Amino acid sequence: MRIAIASDHAALELKAALADWLRGEGHAVADLGPDSPASVDYPDYGYKLAAAIAAGEAERGIALCGSGIGISIAVNRNPAARCALVSEPLSARLAREHNDANVIAMGARLIGVEMAKACVTEFLATGFGGDRHQRRVDKLTTPTL
Repeated sequence: MRIAIASDHAALELKAALADWLRGEGHAVADLGPDSPASVDYPDYGYKLAAAIAAGEAERGIALCGSGIGISIAVNRNPAARCALVSEPLSARLAREHNDANVIAMGARLIGVEMAKACVTEFLATGFGGDRHQRRVDKLTTPTL
C-alpha cells in the first residue's frame, strides 16, 4: 500500500519508527517531513499530508503531532481527507469500517510505539463497511444542511 506519513517536531521519533516499520512490512512510504527536531507548525504538515491523499499520491495517511489533535484538524480541512484521531486499535478499525477514514492521527505524547503500530495494523487491514455508513460518509463531503 502507498502510505504518506507526516508529523510535527514532537512526533519526529514516532514518525521515523513507524515509517521504518511500514517499509519493513512491504509498504511504499512517503515521509512528508519534517526531517529535523527543529520546531515546526503542525498545520503545514497536516495540509501537506491531506494534499498527498487528495492527489492520489497515497492511499492512506498517518498524521502525528504531540496530541494528534492539531494535525487531525489540519488534515480535515481538505474535503478529500477523512482523518480520525485514534488511540487504540478499536478506534482505528471503526474509523475505517464506519467512516471510511483514509488518514489516522495519533499523539506521540500519548501513545507508545507498539500501540501506534497496533492502531496502524488495524487501520490498514480494515475495509469500509459501506451499506448504511455510505450515506453518512457522503454527507461528510457534501453537507446537506
